Amino acid sequence: MNLVTAADHILDVSGHKCPIPVLRLRRALEKSVVGTVVALKATDPMTLIDVPNFCREAGHLIEDVVESDGQITYIIRKCS
Repeated sequence: MNLVTAADHILDVSGHKCPIPVLRLRRALEKSVVGTVVALKATDPMTLIDVPNFCREAGHLIEDVVESDGQITYIIRKCS
């Protein structure tokens, strides 16, 4: 089973520019319990900076990042 299909939520923000991907990720994590895994699919290369910064500041764990064919997929676990 791959990490995306194992995620509790899949959030596809492809085509959206920052800060929208981070804002939607924050909203999804706020509604989730600790331990929830969110797969975030994005196409904006700025997410490579913004998502890790958000997760570090908010106390969440990025378990994996995969880049393929212009799409970036993050696997994020809510830790706090």
